[in-house]
Amino acid sequence: MRMLLKIELCTQTANALVKAGKLGSTIQSILADQKPEAAYFTELEGKRTGILVVDVRNASDIPSIAEPWFLAFNARIEFHPAMIPEDLAKAGPSIEKAVKKYG
Repeated sequence: MRMLLKIELCTQTANALVKAGKLGSTIQSILADQKPEAAYFTELEGKRTGILVVDVRNASDIPSIAEPWFLAFNARIEFHPAMIPEDLAKAGPSIEKAVKKYG
């Protein structure tokens, strides 16, 4: 299942990696292992944040995705299911059924 992964880096941990010249190489190493569909980095609520699109085939895949970020950055992680337009189109009948029953 396609998931949106929000990674909020601990400022203190990330600052130490920046000062050691290792922030970029650590991020690149994790990304090379995880091979996300997309990866974006920004500031959210005053914190260094990554937004990745990853494929989670089984719930048991979650630790292998989250642990590198936890260990390297003392990160806060959130997983959110995400759909592309084709997924939303496939959901049409379910949406219509809910509208008929609850709308």
